[in-house]
Amino acid sequence: MTRLINAARHNRLTLMKTGSYYLIHICVAAMVAYAVTGNLIASLTLSLLEPTVQAVAFFFHEKGWERALKRREEQQQQHADAAHGMDVAAAGA
Repeated sequence: MTRLINAARHNRLTLMKTGSYYLIHICVAAMVAYAVTGNLIASLTLSLLEPTVQAVAFFFHEKGWERALKRREEQQQQHADAAHGMDVAAAGA
C-alpha cells in the first residue's frame, strides 16, 4: 500500500491531468452516445466504459512522454559535457 501512495504522490500532476481529462471525456462521450443511440442507459454505459479505458491509456502515454523527455535531456547534457571536455583538452594542448 505504501508503494501505491508513494506512486500517487510522485505522479500527482499526471494523475490530476488524467482525472480532468477523464471527466471531460465522460461528458463528451455521454452526449455523443445519447445522440447516436437515443437511449440514456446505453449512453451512460458507453460513456463510462470507453473513457475509463482511455484514461488509463492516457496516464501511461503521459509517463512515456515524461520518460522520453528526461532521456533526451540527459543525452543533451552528455553531449554538452563531452563538448566541454574537448574544449578543456584543446585548451590544455
